[in-house]
Amino acid sequence: MRLRRAGERLYYRPVSFAAKEEVPVKSPLLRYLVMILAVLILLAADWVWLTLNWNYSEGERAGYVQKLSKKGWICKTWEGELALVTMPGAIPEKFLFTVPDDAIASQINAMAGKRVVLKYEQHKFIPSSCLGETEYFVIGVSEVGEPNPPTVPLPASPQLPR
Repeated sequence: MRLRRAGERLYYRPVSFAAKEEVPVKSPLLRYLVMILAVLILLAADWVWLTLNWNYSEGERAGYVQKLSKKGWICKTWEGELALVTMPGAIPEKFLFTVPDDAIASQINAMAGKRVVLKYEQHKFIPSSCLGETEYFVIGVSEVGEPNPPTVPLPASPQLPR
């Protein structure tokens, strides 16, 4: 180390006996790789935004809620099953759905055991199950009165002779 004088202050400057290395100019290849990575991240963010804000279809399903539970390891989402019963005695079809809003989930829980209509939006190609396990997102719920069973006239009973 050499002692140098600069004005009234003394400071130490390390001396290197090795040949001075030039700082390499940043490689254009590295710059292109960083730009490609930034574009890919931007495209992925746009894809997530598009799949969540644009719906493929929307509609309503009526039936009885069989199950509604909040599940997931890291991201907890409300997942449920709706039994679609067309006529008494028929095997019900299950409609699996996701509820993104806690207020709607509490409305569905309050209508347990009653016939309900779920208004939903279908979002296709969502990149993560953290947002919901199904592609059907419930955005509204309403209660439906019990349908009247079809009345079938009873056959006239024969009169017995006396």
